[in-house]
Amino acid sequence: MLDVKDAAVQTALRRACEEVGLPDSLRGCVYPLLRDPEGDWPDCCGGGCHPCASSLVDVAMRTLELLGTPRRAPGVG
Repeated sequence: MLDVKDAAVQTALRRACEEVGLPDSLRGCVYPLLRDPEGDWPDCCGGGCHPCASSLVDVAMRTLELLGTPRRAPGVG
């Protein structure tokens, strides 16, 4: 389980948010994905939600890449 309060995780998460275009105020929505990086992640429902689940997944995947621990479980969507 990844410690989302760790400084390195926070730095990578901020960078991933910037790269993907997710507002910094929504980065807490990515925490559940980072806490269980190999678990089931949501798919986009097509309902126009904000933030979209696919954006959160993109940020989580990029954060894990930046940390050098890319997701090993099958990707989503």
